[in-house]
Amino acid sequence: MEARLRRMKSQKYLYVMILPAFISTLLFSYGPMFGLYMAFINYSPGGGSFFHQFFTSKFVGFEWFRYFFTSGDFYIIMRNTIAQSFLSLLIGFPAPILLALMINEVKTGLFKKVMQTVSYLPHFISWVIAANIIITLLSSQGLINKILMLLHITEQPVQFFQNGHYFWGIIAVSNMWKDMGFNAIMYLAAIAAINPELYEAARVDGASRMRQMFHVTLPSLRPTIVILAILSIGGILNAGFDQQYLLQNNTILKYSDVIDTYTYRYGLQNGMFSYGAAVGLFKSVIAFILVVSVNSLSKRMNQQSLF
Repeated sequence: MEARLRRMKSQKYLYVMILPAFISTLLFSYGPMFGLYMAFINYSPGGGSFFHQFFTSKFVGFEWFRYFFTSGDFYIIMRNTIAQSFLSLLIGFPAPILLALMINEVKTGLFKKVMQTVSYLPHFISWVIAANIIITLLSSQGLINKILMLLHITEQPVQFFQNGHYFWGIIAVSNMWKDMGFNAIMYLAAIAAINPELYEAARVDGASRMRQMFHVTLPSLRPTIVILAILSIGGILNAGFDQQYLLQNNTILKYSDVIDTYTYRYGLQNGMFSYGAAVGLFKSVIAFILVVSVNSLSKRMNQQSLF
């Protein structure tokens, strides 16, 4: 105990530096958690103060959760959320790995920097602008339809935003395009940390650049891939809000509505605050269970885990 106190005293400036982050985490991450109580009450804003209305509202237990599970929306919302997240994961997870490997193989310094910059740019474009770009490209007179008709793949313009079956694919490709370059940064950082002697030993053994990629680079990236896979699977119910809300319309709502947009519509637009809180809490609990489960499975199989 005394040794620990001496070590803390010698590192007091480090604790002072971390104090603002610790306080902000308490205030903005843990402080608002008392609002989870709203999922178990029948909260309705009135003329009094928020705290008075909040703590004097009728306690209904799991009634809002039961209402969500038995409603006709539950199957549709879960289907859309899981389908969109799974497709985005299936397409978007390997994309930054492949991009990082390709950028790493580029030996021309200027071209490599240009590739990195161009791939990063979409991430810094807001979804408002990105959604307008996507809608313009996929409109009946947009570039995609013109190319399809020019190549005689279709005779009439495809109504991408009038047919719900296309929406899941549009979201998956859009997410990949927007985040692929930025996510590749983590893999490029991991590649930069690989010991160059491993590549030299592989070249001495006669390994080509392709074999070096498969037998040196990818195995060295495995810890990073595992950690990011755990986080991605944990967020399988986090299909996103901005892209769905900006790209959906009433015609395809049956295929575009996910937990986040559903919570927004009922919780804020319709004033069902307790119901929205219950749906959001359900999503968070499932995400937590998935992270812990996948982390335990990874630790058991690969001896690699997030915690």
